[in-house]
Amino acid sequence: MERRFRLVLACPDRVGIVSMVSNFISSHGGSIADANQHSDSTTGWFFMRVEIVADSLPFSLEQLKSAFTPIASSFEMTWQINDSAEPKRVILMASREAHCLADLLYRYHAGELDCEIPCVISNHDDLRSMVEWHDIPYHHVPVNKADKQPHFDEVSRLIREYQADTVVLARYMQILPEDICQQYARQIINIHHSFLPSFAGARPYHQAHERGVKLIGATCHYVTQDLDAGPIIDQDVTRISHRDQPEEMVRLGKDVEKTVLSRGLRWHLEDRILVHDNKTVVFN
Repeated sequence: MERRFRLVLACPDRVGIVSMVSNFISSHGGSIADANQHSDSTTGWFFMRVEIVADSLPFSLEQLKSAFTPIASSFEMTWQINDSAEPKRVILMASREAHCLADLLYRYHAGELDCEIPCVISNHDDLRSMVEWHDIPYHHVPVNKADKQPHFDEVSRLIREYQADTVVLARYMQILPEDICQQYARQIINIHHSFLPSFAGARPYHQAHERGVKLIGATCHYVTQDLDAGPIIDQDVTRISHRDQPEEMVRLGKDVEKTVLSRGLRWHLEDRILVHDNKTVVFN
């Protein structure tokens, strides 16, 4: 794919935002390859994502940011411009269950995810051979249940060392401490094996079985210090019946988890997700 600059912005809604952004790009000879916008009448906020053909502009990414800054300031925008030629660095974290991690590694290996995966971190050693088959470093960081802080200190060190842009919890069965959640706000993606906010916490499929639900699902969301309550990126469901035991529900649920997590990560990598308060606007 041709190189593109991706501009994403959010600001209080008012007349002239689209016109100003479009005129700015066209005045420099820029070609818009894709554009999406959304006006939220409830909150009074405006959201926009624009892909610009990089070679159509006469300046670099940093020059583009500098030139756009006065417009962003005049509209009180929260904004960023990213270069598609600079893929995000994604650290994957998992515990013992392999389905989400294996799916992401496959998609990465097949070129479906435009990113770099510098390493995988796990609190168990079970998945090492699978990860190292992909020529990706595997860091086993055990957890002492009596004192988990050394584990999280090492996780933080590895995230800094590998200069990660994004962390994906691919069934990493530990609760990250508040300081990590705050430091990497909107950069940590989790898959929860439940259609949140229903059945939050542990053993959601067993909770669902006891309740007799007819749909089970999975939720991909950004991690915050509030457990399982971060902005939702994507969700999906599959139908079940009274005949399905918890074990069968787990099997069906894993298929949904893989799809939802990979889809949410891809949207994140392509700068398609804008967060406002605790909600997302997803230009998928």
